[in-house]
Amino acid sequence: MCAEVAGGCHVLRPGINRLHSENVMSKSIVVDAGAAADLRPAPIPPDWILNGTPEARSKELARSDDRTSHSMVWECTAGRFNWHYNKEETSVVISGEAFITNGQGEERRLGPGDVVFFPAGTSCTWCVPTYIKKVAFLRHTMPRPLGLGVLAWNRLLRIVGLTGGSPLVLDLLLSPVGT
Repeated sequence: MCAEVAGGCHVLRPGINRLHSENVMSKSIVVDAGAAADLRPAPIPPDWILNGTPEARSKELARSDDRTSHSMVWECTAGRFNWHYNKEETSVVISGEAFITNGQGEERRLGPGDVVFFPAGTSCTWCVPTYIKKVAFLRHTMPRPLGLGVLAWNRLLRIVGLTGGSPLVLDLLLSPVGT
């Protein structure tokens, strides 16, 4: 079933399987073809701006259930500014171009189709000649032992068949006996 949402965004809602218990939530897939139409001002901190008057706008597209990652559209007009990454970010340039300079003074051009990864805790200088638009995927980092614990937990769930298969199996395992 497909429901159209204002602004050209379509939320695909999977049907609810009557075999599942009522506490199993249905998830939605978000497709936002009109993402540019709803961008809101996302001002660059004034002390980061080195030259010009860059104006940034953005829109969050989706956020993970655990709230540790999200995707967004971001665009910016001409200017030169520093950017400090407090989350990991992977970006895909959609249009326009920018030149980024890392802490070692190495400059790279980013244009349509380019993919770039910025580790959390890093900084770089952005020089946008006219305009740039990107889709960014941001993720909060976690301490390595915690991340390894999550990976081990997910592997255990796969081994015992609680993920990647039918939700009916999980429903049967979690249902009280005799119901």
